[in-house]
Amino acid sequence: MTLRVSVVGASGYVGGELLRLLLWHPEVAVIQATSGRNAGRYLHQVHPNLRGRSKVQFVHPDRLEPCDLLFLALPHGEAAQAIERYAGLAPRLIDCSADFRLRDPALYARWYREEHPAPAWLARFVYGLPEVSREALRGVNYASGVGCNATATNLALLPLVQAGLVDEQRPIIVEIKVGSSEGGATSSESSHHPERAGAVRSFAPVGHRHTAEVEMLTGLTNVHLSVTSVELVRGALATAHVFANRPVTEKDLWQAYRAFAATQPFVRIVKERQGIYRYPEPKILAGSNFADLGFTLDETTGRIVSICALDNLMKGAAGSAVQCMNLMAGFGETEGLDFPGLHPI
Repeated sequence: MTLRVSVVGASGYVGGELLRLLLWHPEVAVIQATSGRNAGRYLHQVHPNLRGRSKVQFVHPDRLEPCDLLFLALPHGEAAQAIERYAGLAPRLIDCSADFRLRDPALYARWYREEHPAPAWLARFVYGLPEVSREALRGVNYASGVGCNATATNLALLPLVQAGLVDEQRPIIVEIKVGSSEGGATSSESSHHPERAGAVRSFAPVGHRHTAEVEMLTGLTNVHLSVTSVELVRGALATAHVFANRPVTEKDLWQAYRAFAATQPFVRIVKERQGIYRYPEPKILAGSNFADLGFTLDETTGRIVSICALDNLMKGAAGSAVQCMNLMAGFGETEGLDFPGLHPI
């Protein structure tokens, strides 16, 4: 049976990626796509890559109708403010914002500096990273989004955490380089081309909110994130510096990373001896749901450098959301998500 889905907030970058994936998904029919300022326009008039694929027009959010599953691609706070309404329109929800990622209302208040508007709903949502929540997502009704920077960091750290190799007494430092699409589709002073072009701009050297997701998922409490914007549209590259809790060899690390990747259809290990793509590179993942992991070891100090590259709009947002939908609805987990990325680009 075809799953009837709608996308709320469909004119943004994540909404556009959801539409791109859903319109080509063999088990799905897109019923509605909402946008307040674009109501009445065809999808391709906002997302030109969708030209010729659909005759669906944007509708005003007030005209949203019942469906089988709703994707919420709204600015922070809006989904939580209207969660009762959305839950009344569809038995299944996937929220791509940060509203339902954290289970603890106190943790939410600490990192987002405001009280959660619907705290009773937090426990209903399963964290939407299938690499750790796969079984919990099967058949569930509510899934949260994932932070793109949190996802890059979590995937960089999880092979080491699961292998028990992390010295938790020493700081874990993660530097994340990100593309401009992380800022969303609405322009700002910082995204104005003369200000953004050529920039390598540190915009969150401390206190990034996605730290909360990393701590929640990995169980680590000594994680420190710094985020830097670079001249890239799509992509995130997390470089994590971790000290081992015992003497390790490169063979030990290969075992840890292979053990993690073996059960993950969208995780690939990139560690080559030659060539320019010896380590993960966000550029070649544009439009892909893959996350590439790499690593290296300084045996003299025990410092492990773990690297994860992904497309922030895909594995960091819409791609993981569709992967969640597949698990929730009983489809093949990789359905509609096998595009490998482009080279050259």
